[in-house]
Amino acid sequence: MYRFVLTLATAAAIVVPAYTQTPPAPAPGAPAAQPAAALGPNTWQVDGAHTAAQFSVKHMMVSTVRGTLGKASGTIDYDGKSAESIKADISIDINGVNTGAEGRDKDLRSPNFFDVATYPNITFKSKKVEPAGGGKFKLIGDLTLHGVTKEVALNVEGPSAILKQPNGAQKVGASATTTISRKDYGLNYSRMVEAAPVVGDEIQIQIDIEANKR
Repeated sequence: MYRFVLTLATAAAIVVPAYTQTPPAPAPGAPAAQPAAALGPNTWQVDGAHTAAQFSVKHMMVSTVRGTLGKASGTIDYDGKSAESIKADISIDINGVNTGAEGRDKDLRSPNFFDVATYPNITFKSKKVEPAGGGKFKLIGDLTLHGVTKEVALNVEGPSAILKQPNGAQKVGASATTTISRKDYGLNYSRMVEAAPVVGDEIQIQIDIEANKR
């Protein structure tokens, strides 16, 4: 079976500092630049440097191949009190897929599998929260992979207690797992490969996320 593990620790919000110099005026006739959308008071941004998306895959029904995906980005809405307030909008760059074998990683990026030139990202947008007890909950939403969108449930542990920094910034984290079928997302190898149990169907995904907010 084919397994992907996607761990999702809660996303962080980092506010980009304002310009210290006046930006140049637009050229005559050019459309005016649109200001960046302001982050809401409960918006956290994913800290890509401290967030990891991992997966595991069964090979030949004998061993498990493990790897990581690329950098995660996005936002999480969270009031800092109730897990039921959480809404996530996450994107993961799969150009950075890494299983520790260069040839295999090149094949995974190719049209044989992920086809990253056409579908460079995996995205998840949550729709609702279901309590699961014991500091856990299910975050249900749409997972888009390889151009296909399916509803999935992430099993989330967290969020952690909020860590307040001396400069006023705040950090929070969480972890999430789910299991999907690669064939549901059109991730199929050649007929010859699929005829034998070379690559499992199930993908187990685990995401560990850290998120920041000012």
